[in-house]
Amino acid sequence: MKRAYLLLVCLLVVGALALLGLAIAEHKGYVLFAYQGLRYESTLWAFVVLIVALWLLIYLLRLLLRAVLTSAGLVNPWSRLHRRRRVRHASEHGFLELAEGRWSKALAHLRRAARSEPQPLMHYLGAARAANQLEQYEDSDALLAEALERQPNAELAIALTHAELQLARGQVDTALQTLQVMHERYPRHPLVLRQLQQLYLLRGDWPALLGLLPELRKEKALGTAELDELERQAWRGRLASIDGVAGDTGSTLASLAQTWERLSSSLRHEPELLAVYAERLRMLGAEPGAEELLHKALSRQYDSRLVRLYGLLRGRDPARQLQAAEGWLKQHPEDAGLLLTLGRLCLHNQLWGKAREYFESSLAFERHPETCAELARLLAQLGEVERSNQLFQEGLGLLDRRLSGQALPAPLAV
Repeated sequence: MKRAYLLLVCLLVVGALALLGLAIAEHKGYVLFAYQGLRYESTLWAFVVLIVALWLLIYLLRLLLRAVLTSAGLVNPWSRLHRRRRVRHASEHGFLELAEGRWSKALAHLRRAARSEPQPLMHYLGAARAANQLEQYEDSDALLAEALERQPNAELAIALTHAELQLARGQVDTALQTLQVMHERYPRHPLVLRQLQQLYLLRGDWPALLGLLPELRKEKALGTAELDELERQAWRGRLASIDGVAGDTGSTLASLAQTWERLSSSLRHEPELLAVYAERLRMLGAEPGAEELLHKALSRQYDSRLVRLYGLLRGRDPARQLQAAEGWLKQHPEDAGLLLTLGRLCLHNQLWGKAREYFESSLAFERHPETCAELARLLAQLGEVERSNQLFQEGLGLLDRRLSGQALPAPLAV
C-alpha cells in the first residue's frame, strides 16, 4: 500500500515537472530592468530561478546568524544560553560550598545566582547565612532585604531566617522582636511558635513560655511528650524564680503559693515540682509547710528524691517525722537515701546512737559524700576525731569524682 502511494506521488511530481518544462519551452517570457545605465534582461523563468536562489541564500544566512547568537560561548560568550549556564553553575557550587562551610565562595556564588534568578529566595537565604558566618552582619541583613523586595510573598520565611541569624549573633532581644511581629501576623504558624518557645526557654522567660504553651498544644507544634516535659520545665523555672519585695518574705511566700495553686492537680503531684516547691519553702523559712507537703506526697507515693529532701526539713513535730520515715523503711529497707534521712531525723530528735546506726547502714549501701559528712560531723561531736577525719577525707574524695574532671593548674615552683 505504501509503495503504491509512493509511486503515485512520484508520477504526479514527474507529470508536474513535465508540464512545467513544456510551459517553459513554449513561453520563455522576457524580463528587463534598466536604471541609469544599468541594464538587466533575461527570460522570465531564469529570473524566477534567480529570485528563489536569493531567497534560499537569505534563509541560510539567517540560520547561520541565529546559530552564532545562541552558541555555547565559543563565538558569543554573552549569549542568553551561556548566561543561564553560568547562573546554574553558580547556584550548584554555591549551595555545595555553603554545606561544606566555605563561606566566602558560597556568598559570592549565591549572591550572583540570586540576582539572575527569577525566583531567588533560596539563593538569598543561603547567601545571608554565609555572610552571617563571616560576621558580615550588615551584608547579611541587606541580602535578606533584597530577598523581601524581590519576593514579598516570602516574608515569613525571610523573617524566620532573620531571627535565626540574629540569635546566632547573640542578638536575643532583636530576634525576639522579629518573632513577636511574625507571631502577630501568623499566630497559628507552628514554626513561629517553635522558635518563640526556644527563645523564651533560652531567656528563662517562664511566664511568657507558660503563656505560649496552650497555643503550642492547640497547633500541635511539638509532640505530646515534648510538650509535657516543656511544661514541667517551665513550672520548675517559674517556681524557682519567684521573688517578692526585697526583704519581704511574706510577699514572696504569698506569690509562691499563688503560683503553686495555678498548677494542675496532676502537676502538683509531680515529684520534681514538689521538690522545687518544698525547697523554695525551706529557703524562705517555711519548713513546717514544706514538711507537711512532702509528708502527704510521700504517704501517697514514695519517691527517693523527696525522701532525701524530707530529712533536711524541721517540721512542727520531729518525733512524728521520724515515725513516718521509719514506717517507709519497712517497704524500702535498702534505700540509702531514706537511711540518710532517718539519720538526720534522729539528729533532730537528739538520738545520737540511732543516728549513727542509720548513717552507717546508709554507707553500707552507698558511699555518698553527704552521708560521710553527716557521720563525720556526728563522730567529731562524740569525740571520735580520727574516724571523723577519715570520713571527711572520704567524702571529699567522693565529691571530687563528681566534679567535671577539668585540668588543675600545675603546682607553683618553689
